[in-house]
Amino acid sequence: MDWSSGLLGFAAGLLISTVTAPVGVSGAVFLLPVQVSVLGVPSPAVTPTNLLFNVVAGPGALLRYRRAGSVGGPLTRLLVAGTVPGVVVGAVIRVFAVPGPRVFRLLVAALLLPLGVWLCARTLRPPGPRTATAPTARTTTGLALAVGVVGGIYGIGGGSILGPLLVGRGVPVAKVAPAALASTFVTSLVGAGTYAVLALTATGDIAPDWLLGLTCGSGGLAGGYLGARLQPHLPEPALRLLLGTLATAVGTLYALQALR
Repeated sequence: MDWSSGLLGFAAGLLISTVTAPVGVSGAVFLLPVQVSVLGVPSPAVTPTNLLFNVVAGPGALLRYRRAGSVGGPLTRLLVAGTVPGVVVGAVIRVFAVPGPRVFRLLVAALLLPLGVWLCARTLRPPGPRTATAPTARTTTGLALAVGVVGGIYGIGGGSILGPLLVGRGVPVAKVAPAALASTFVTSLVGAGTYAVLALTATGDIAPDWLLGLTCGSGGLAGGYLGARLQPHLPEPALRLLLGTLATAVGTLYALQALR
């Protein structure tokens, strides 16, 4: 990694985390295309590199949310209990069953396109009087397990999926955001370690790009703190629309690349 790539990675982590931290997303879901298409991180090494970004960047936003007294609690424990075993399963699948770039891009598109469209539609046409009820503890843990598997494959920790899903089920954003970020941090720590172990037993680019992950994560560390600090002052509908638009655009790009 040369200095220009490092500077670009730091700036990307800083800007993305500043925008996404207020809604409980680490930003890895949008950093991944930058790593693949701009910085040239090979597959499947890009997945643990993204998880490493979450590990380094996560404490920034979590520190700010902790100072506000909103980190921890039953929701955080339920999410961690599901996503941690899920990310280990996802890492194994990613290394041994889904190593090809074409299949990987299709998975990215299948994940981001519906999520982005859902976020945009829900923002532009808000639902009527809220009738949704918060999911039970068993449902929450089961959902977290499934999302953890996807996060282990994709390298996002799972918070970017859990956040909108839980909010859609009636859980307040102020409660979901710190819990999702805490879950993402713990899950990414376990996931990055899993990939490091798998790199000892499998061939190919499996280990994370440590220097790039640390550089991007340093930007995300500062950006996450700033984003969490700005949360009370930013309009949530605008942030949700931005996240949905970015997810839809990235998903469309990967779908077109995979179908060429």
